[in-house]
Amino acid sequence: MFSAILVVLAAICLLATLLPLLPFAHGMVRSFDFGRLQVIGIGTLVVAAALIFGDLRGAALVATGMAAIAVGIQLVHVLRFTPFWPRQTVGFKGDVQSAATISVLACNVKQGNRDYQKVVDLVRDCKPDIAVFMETDQGWGEALRPCLSEFHETVEQPQEDSYGMILASRYPLRDGEVRFLLNEEVPSISCVVTLPGGRDVRVIALHPEPPLPNRDTLGRDAEILLVAEEARDEKMPLIVTGDLNDVAWSRTTRRFLRISGLLDPRQGRGLFNSFDARYWFLRWPLDHIFHSSEFELVTIERQRFVGSDHFPMYYCLALTGGGANEAPDAPTEDDIEEADEAIKTEKSRDRPPAGTDWEE
Repeated sequence: MFSAILVVLAAICLLATLLPLLPFAHGMVRSFDFGRLQVIGIGTLVVAAALIFGDLRGAALVATGMAAIAVGIQLVHVLRFTPFWPRQTVGFKGDVQSAATISVLACNVKQGNRDYQKVVDLVRDCKPDIAVFMETDQGWGEALRPCLSEFHETVEQPQEDSYGMILASRYPLRDGEVRFLLNEEVPSISCVVTLPGGRDVRVIALHPEPPLPNRDTLGRDAEILLVAEEARDEKMPLIVTGDLNDVAWSRTTRRFLRISGLLDPRQGRGLFNSFDARYWFLRWPLDHIFHSSEFELVTIERQRFVGSDHFPMYYCLALTGGGANEAPDAPTEDDIEEADEAIKTEKSRDRPPAGTDWEE
């Protein structure tokens, strides 16, 4: 019986490992991108149990082999987000006080969360230059107004469907706009921030659709890849941030980085799991910041629990030229073709976005 249990657990681990390798943009497949850390944990326990309690013959040997294969494949995806991997973004070594820096707080507040004061207190403690809030309805807009008054400018798009968004800046903004890139109910924000000293930085805040097991993920994937194509052509320093509803190691996110040429400062540093803040055993990196090669990293920090299912993330970048950063991988022909096809398909569809009923 014990060996049979190990075989079942190992088979589940292997299936969960192999499914996301399929090239299908469907939630039933793409959802398995998320639980790689959990598969590594379960697979490692299966191997350890087989070595300690099994006889390494028959079923126990099969279970050990399947679990080891699953763990090995998962580590290929996850290892780049550990200190065992080279850092893609170098750490800034200069004087922060005299450097051109920009700090960003990205916070998915969870629309149904009403712990307003926890978020307000966090903003005042962190004092970010740019604050991005996602899932903001009218209630959140009113609750955040006192701390938003401390910022120079805001771009606001409150909504009652879990897609509301607010961007606040302590620095002057221009070209600030709410954009509905592929779906008239899913906003994003783009603006140009002028840092002290006069240097301009474009900031794009995103919150695309979540993957659901009963529908495809083209809405999410296409929006992420459309911004990748915009980033590829952007001439000024660029930051893309937000809850992308996708993990750092997924097929779509890695393709985004290759097409955009942007860097991920977590690579070589850590996972910085931001979701789900309520359950320690169900966490993965869902909230992101990506930046162009002109930046070096000052700090990246996961913030305290604020009542949401997401931990807020705080980042500080120095605009130095970034000459020591690792060059991003170049996109392949398949990357460009599949991105263009996803964007074309999504533009031709007229449908409500996923997840609008989660707070009902």
